[in-house]
Amino acid sequence: FAPGDIVKVGETLLKMIVNGSQVVPHDSLASSPDIPLGVDTTRPSSEGNAPRGSLSTPAVRHLVKQYGLNIDDIQGTGRDGRVLKEDVLNYAASKGLLQEPPSALEENVGQVELPEGGKPLLDPHFYEDKRIPLRGYQRAMVKSMSLAAKVPHFHYLEEINCDALGKLKASFQKENKDHDVKHTFLPFLIKSLSVALSKYPLLNSSFIEETNEVTLKGSHNIGVAMATAQGLVVPSIKKIQSLSILEITKELSRLHEMALHNRLSTNDITGGTITLSNIGAIGGKFGSPVL
Repeated sequence: FAPGDIVKVGETLLKMIVNGSQVVPHDSLASSPDIPLGVDTTRPSSEGNAPRGSLSTPAVRHLVKQYGLNIDDIQGTGRDGRVLKEDVLNYAASKGLLQEPPSALEENVGQVELPEGGKPLLDPHFYEDKRIPLRGYQRAMVKSMSLAAKVPHFHYLEEINCDALGKLKASFQKENKDHDVKHTFLPFLIKSLSVALSKYPLLNSSFIEETNEVTLKGSHNIGVAMATAQGLVVPSIKKIQSLSILEITKELSRLHEMALHNRLSTNDITGGTITLSNIGAIGGKFGSPVL
């Protein structure tokens, strides 16, 4: 497998073939006067004989190549002898390829000498492109948004006076006896969307391209986009038709808490039939959502 590949559960990761290995019986070890008990005979006699440079990241190997060095000549100080970036820079400094080792460079931070023109010289690596692998939510988001680009979209904007909604929310909060529940506008909008879907069921449907049919969804499973440290995730609240405003508020709070701790279940993030995006949560005014 290459770095970043997704390995299916139960699939073989690697195979090891050992040639010429022989298991020495414990009795023979105990009776042999030449081999003291408790000594690992497979370990090199000194650290100097240990192979060096066998473990390193692609970025480190690229740095070694830039300086024209042989990675096998560099003593690694990382775990299991792994060659680190600092090891390469120290070795390059010892060969005269760098004016100062990295430790000295760190000590002289803030004492940057400016060349003619007054602009500091930046490390050549500062301008290099970087590749970042996408995993988890981000990989799924790229896949779903790429599929969404194939679906026709249209956008419509409207402003609605929500003074009555503000008073209704305030009354809910005033009569609230559960201090763990904080009423916001979003649960009211979710319930309002469900009422609209009951009147216009075609909005809560999906198109089957193979048979040219439309499936009218029986449940109003409304998804709400949430930004997390792992990426954008859209959990859905199931069967909104049968839920009250308070029940929607509690379920929304539960999903938000689970999303922040990366603990959403498969059922939480699947089965959605329509999505409601709250742009105001991130300080925006208008947005163009995708399917």
